[in-house]
Amino acid sequence: MNRRLLFNDGWEFAKSSLDQKDCTNLQFQPVDLPHDWLIYNTLDLYENSIGWYRRTFHYSGEDDQVLLYFEGVYMDSTLYVNGQYVGEWKYGYSSFEHDLTDFLKIGENEILLKVVHQSPNSRWYSGAGIYRNVWLKTRSKNHILTDGIYVSSKETSAGWQVEIETELSAVNDLVLTHTLFYQEQIVVSSAQQVTSQPETMVIDMQNFMVKDPLLWSPEQPNLYQLQTELQLTNGEVIESITQNIGFKTVILDPDQGFILNGTKMKLNGVCEHHDLGALGAAFNKTALKRRFKLLKEMGVNAIRTAHNMPAKELMELADEMGFLVVSEAFDMWERPKTKYDYARFFKEWAEKDVRSWVRRDRNHVSLIMWSIGNEIYDTHADQRGQEITR
Repeated sequence: MNRRLLFNDGWEFAKSSLDQKDCTNLQFQPVDLPHDWLIYNTLDLYENSIGWYRRTFHYSGEDDQVLLYFEGVYMDSTLYVNGQYVGEWKYGYSSFEHDLTDFLKIGENEILLKVVHQSPNSRWYSGAGIYRNVWLKTRSKNHILTDGIYVSSKETSAGWQVEIETELSAVNDLVLTHTLFYQEQIVVSSAQQVTSQPETMVIDMQNFMVKDPLLWSPEQPNLYQLQTELQLTNGEVIESITQNIGFKTVILDPDQGFILNGTKMKLNGVCEHHDLGALGAAFNKTALKRRFKLLKEMGVNAIRTAHNMPAKELMELADEMGFLVVSEAFDMWERPKTKYDYARFFKEWAEKDVRSWVRRDRNHVSLIMWSIGNEIYDTHADQRGQEITR
């Protein structure tokens, strides 16, 4: 069965100067992820250094594919497996994965992630390192693509029509089933056979009707659970993914303003940076939940993720606790605000980052708006800024 395992334990960490070519002769120390190496020396938060993360794991050879999924690494990271270059990722706030399969050997394997931190790179505290969760994914050639399930819904006179688009790799004939639950009770289910197409990606489209669902709002964040199962035709389950979804209507009216589920409301919002104060940038769901409770007590009903893509768990908590989210991507495009910020990489990498961001978070009911940038110089500097915007 395809699996996704939390991979935060068993890592070692060492730090070096920027001119260090490799991690030879460095003194590694055990470290648990998520980890922000910058917060441990608050006297030098503009430190320039390289962080080296190392881990070993055993590979049996039974799985067709092995992938390593990072929810966030700040920033400019390069991955090596058994001394071989696997890939890199530049932005510190988008999620990404690397396929390890071709670099593995039967038995023990070494993973090494190099993270380059040069300052200044932000107009706020950035942190440095593998500061969000890491997952090890093992799967067969029959699988659902990463973030490959897209759920959309529309209110009609007969009820709510839910459409589910699923991207698959299918080397055998398969059955794809979607089941909607509310409080562990089945609401509706749909199934469809998928014909094998070994050489190309398969897109499966299914839909069903839901009559009179409980709507989601900040006051009543009603959530349904959508379980997606991929099976062989003999009934063997290959993969199972469960996610929260919800139902809401949004109207933006020039005279009435923001209307949620037919009711005019005011967005009482705050801008939230990704760090957790004295805890640094290392993500901690319990700490964020505490912060969200305080925001609820303040009367806050909306959050803007200033000025970058949020942690996956932030979106999950917003769904569960009832916050409307304006999810923001960048603080700069091609024109920099600080010497070593993301503008160095934007032209080559922005499309990859936006794709990762949208695919990961598009099903969250709390999401009301995508923001492609904050105070972007490019938009009024020249024609290039308008081209990027479009």
